Amino acid sequence: MLTLYMHPLASYCWKVLVGLYETELPFVAKGVDLSDSRERAAFCALWPLGKFPVLVDGDRVIPESTTILEHLARLSGTLLSRDLDVAAETRARDRFFDLYVHEPMQKVVDDRLRPVEARDPLGVSRARGTLATAYGIVEDVMSRRTWAAGETFSLADCAAFPALYYANEVAPLAPQHPATIAYLARLQARPSVARVLREAAPFLHLFPRG
Repeated sequence: MLTLYMHPLASYCWKVLVGLYETELPFVAKGVDLSDSRERAAFCALWPLGKFPVLVDGDRVIPESTTILEHLARLSGTLLSRDLDVAAETRARDRFFDLYVHEPMQKVVDDRLRPVEARDPLGVSRARGTLATAYGIVEDVMSRRTWAAGETFSLADCAAFPALYYANEVAPLAPQHPATIAYLARLQARPSVARVLREAAPFLHLFPRG
């Protein structure tokens, strides 16, 4: 049995949960409260960096959302095409959403959680600039396809959902991004994604909207 160590508000956990619900692989979700010293110690004994998510499959401990999705793809035969070219683009899109949408979004969010005297306005400005550029790239790509790597839902879309959902909260998509807005709507209508959002609903008020 697969066990996912997670928090229902954590964006990278959403990425993996979408993949788990898409593949329909049986798993147990184990929420971890990092503010509880015992739970934190137990989790860090499993993965010393103490970062979500972590998947345990038998005696294998698998950290990092992309690595977990690759593991789910191997187990299920879904999420990643057997066509090498399509698989390569899928992986590239996964990294794009993590590095150029998710990371700058997280920079803005993290800054909101800091004391005023410790904030980094230059860093936030740069992060917003990266998001603006990334939105333009997403708009161009999604104007020509249904899903992130083509016409089949893949692990790239698992990455796209939390990145775009939360990014839209800190840097709202503008009318000049109609294809991206439509793509985000398609993602949220997907049963796997809708389930993640339902389960996260009791915690969404904790998100710092600025």
